[in-house]
Amino acid sequence: MTEQTQTQSELRTEPQSEPSVEPRTEAQAEAQAEPRIPAPSAPQAEAVPAPAPAPAPAPAPAPAPAPKKSRRPLLAAIARWTAAVLVCGGVGAGTALGLTSMERTEVPGLATESDGRWTYPEIALPALPEGVLRPYSDGNDGEVHHADLRKLVLPAPEGATVDPRLNGGWIGLDTYLAHFHADDRVAVKEALADSALRHIAARGWTTPDGTTTRVYLMRFTSVAFAEAFKDDVLDTGVRGSRLPAGVDGEMADTALKDVRVPFLSLYAFDERKPYGPEQTRWAYIQAGDTLGLVTQTRKGEALVVPFQQTVALQAQLLG
Repeated sequence: MTEQTQTQSELRTEPQSEPSVEPRTEAQAEAQAEPRIPAPSAPQAEAVPAPAPAPAPAPAPAPAPAPKKSRRPLLAAIARWTAAVLVCGGVGAGTALGLTSMERTEVPGLATESDGRWTYPEIALPALPEGVLRPYSDGNDGEVHHADLRKLVLPAPEGATVDPRLNGGWIGLDTYLAHFHADDRVAVKEALADSALRHIAARGWTTPDGTTTRVYLMRFTSVAFAEAFKDDVLDTGVRGSRLPAGVDGEMADTALKDVRVPFLSLYAFDERKPYGPEQTRWAYIQAGDTLGLVTQTRKGEALVVPFQQTVALQAQLLG
């Protein structure tokens, strides 16, 4: 064997001579294995909090399972109570909605008597001819009512019986004069002949409580004529008023003190005691070129609330 061959043989046999190195101890093998193999139980012990029962004597762990058994009925009871509360809440909410949607007089135990107001149909201002303005608007300095006067007369309330002679249309002068005392009719008629009166519209009705209402609207050719008739003929600001038929004395009525309609003037009167089997209330409404008159008569006493309501609504229509 040559030298080169011997060298190669030595190189090949070197690895086989490794086992002849002094064998590793068990501690060295474990030390080299630590980096490659993680500790088997350390992570699980940190992630799961003590799954195994405590090795303490029987009395110590006994209370631990007891809450588990008692929680289930408690949770079930809470669930049942929660469901009951939700159901009751739903029923209560439905009842509340039902009560709020009902009229007060329809709810047992909450029914109250009416405050005396009448129920009127829906009221709206009539349409105007094209190119004209409502009274008290900028550009209508004459305070002229251009709407059809018949459509400005207050409608009758629900349940009322309308007087066929006063149905909201035009009326003659004599029908209007019938409102006054017989002694005053001649003077009023002569004044109207010189007052440039254009026309009169009226409506009358009687409600189930026995109140008879009359509404008259008079349109003049100007505000000046309307105000002159009110002041000089009706005497609203001097001695009281021209008295209605059947009335012997009057006094100022304060029922309208809280009624405020811009640009309008209201003058209200009551029949003064002692009066007969009926009492009458009446009011004049000065509204630009139009003068309104509202009267109410009722056996015993003419009620304040419907009188105030009727005058206020008629004033709003004229405003």
